[in-house]
Amino acid sequence: MSAASASVPRNAMTVDVEDWFQVQAFAGCIPRSAWETLERRVEANTGRILDTFARHGVQATFFTLGWVAERHPALVRRIVAAGHELASHGHGHELVHEIGEAAFRADIRRAKAALEDAGGVAVRGYRAPTFSVGPHTPWAHRVLAEEGYAYSSSVFPVKHDLYGAPNAPRAPHRPHADGVIELPMTTLRAAGRNLPCAGGGWFRLVPYPLFRTALRRVNRREGARGIFYFHPWEVDPAQPRVAEAGRLSRFRHYTGLASMMARLEALLRDFSWGRIDQVFAPDLAAA
Repeated sequence: MSAASASVPRNAMTVDVEDWFQVQAFAGCIPRSAWETLERRVEANTGRILDTFARHGVQATFFTLGWVAERHPALVRRIVAAGHELASHGHGHELVHEIGEAAFRADIRRAKAALEDAGGVAVRGYRAPTFSVGPHTPWAHRVLAEEGYAYSSSVFPVKHDLYGAPNAPRAPHRPHADGVIELPMTTLRAAGRNLPCAGGGWFRLVPYPLFRTALRRVNRREGARGIFYFHPWEVDPAQPRVAEAGRLSRFRHYTGLASMMARLEALLRDFSWGRIDQVFAPDLAAA
């Protein structure tokens, strides 16, 4: 446990386990056919994260690609052995709103099977690649329920050029009567809009004291639990550079990598953290 006050809500720490070449920012210049030829750094980077969590006594939820699980089953077993929650990030990091319902079903089914085979535990949670679940995928939560999932953490209630559902509820909710519960990414309501307060590139770009203040406001003023996310490649400033990517994509991907681990250490000290299935246990039980 961190030094955070017990009266303040505990937040959920999550990791989206994917490699540096699988990010949406590079989708236009790194074809899927090249993935097998590229240096895989996900196991070493995730191992560093696991060691950091162990030092701080933090357990988290690891939303892991089925693609990664099939090639690194020992990593999946290590995640489970350390007491973390194993969850699904889909199989091939494809955008849900682009592949459609049938391909989505096949993707999450394959990912669940690969993760459960490697980890030996049931997989109940799902996070869509690049938060690609929202108004254009009204079938997604129903399909997740039909495929044996219990919850999704895939909706980001912000406006963004790559993702976002700014009109979605900010609190846990059920988008479809026959679907799983949605645990949306954390936002701060200010000046009539939702501001991102959940990690990722935003966490690397804004000054850490500003992010800390925003999350504390969510916890203390709203009494709400937050969800934080990041990726293994974000703690790897030595990763290969993709010169062919656009300027904006390179900026989003590489800015702040060198300071990410120090920021993460501070975050682990400043707040109380746990697995999604434990932090949101009352919501999942009610579902």
